[in-house]
Amino acid sequence: MQRYFVPHDGWEEEQVHLSGEDVHHIKKVMRMKEEEEIICCTPDGHAAKCKIRKIEDDSVTCYIVQWLDEEKELPAHITIVQGLPKGDKMELVIQKGTELGAAAFIPFEAERSIVKWDAKKAEKKISRYQKIAKEASEQSHRTKVPTVESIHSVQEVITASEGYEWKLFAYEDEAKTDAFQSLKEVIPHIKPSQRVMMMIGPEGGFSEKEVDRLKQASFQSVRLGPRILRTETAPSYFLSAISYQLEELR
Repeated sequence: MQRYFVPHDGWEEEQVHLSGEDVHHIKKVMRMKEEEEIICCTPDGHAAKCKIRKIEDDSVTCYIVQWLDEEKELPAHITIVQGLPKGDKMELVIQKGTELGAAAFIPFEAERSIVKWDAKKAEKKISRYQKIAKEASEQSHRTKVPTVESIHSVQEVITASEGYEWKLFAYEDEAKTDAFQSLKEVIPHIKPSQRVMMMIGPEGGFSEKEVDRLKQASFQSVRLGPRILRTETAPSYFLSAISYQLEELR
């Protein structure tokens, strides 16, 4: 059943009002008719089965048939902090990270990031990424859409990390030494409802200066397996491990 995320102002006691691109999707892409059913999700993660009452040019009105009891979100709040990669790799990180349960994404401009965004480009990129997160949430039947925050510097990431119980970064040097800290040593201690920030460097990895700053801010470096992963692969590895630990082993 097709799923849509409806903002607060689209909800009444017994009715839901969809607008914008969702109307186009219902009318032109799905070619739905009145009395067909969809699932509508609130911004705070509740889902309801709804039946279409009226389809107009710029709006679709539904009435609520049944509130659903769904458990689709990861038990822990995971924020992926991704060093700006080349090309469209960030889109892949957002899409697959959303499917795997990430709650938020923060792009950050690392010292070794080849890509540089000006203010105008950054605004367009973030808007594009938020749309990708919404579409991936609909496809994967999530009840919440992850947030995609504005581009951060390393210092802004450190400031944003306050309030997180776990602050980790994937450091490739951990995969090159025998005295490494494995992810398997960390994730058994992560509890449901805790907040976890995971930093992934760009293609060139973290600089020594960035590593020192992160460690001084109580970030722990971890190894994501014995192989060196591409920057766009690392978030999926981490989220898969968290899902297995918190959802499949319970």
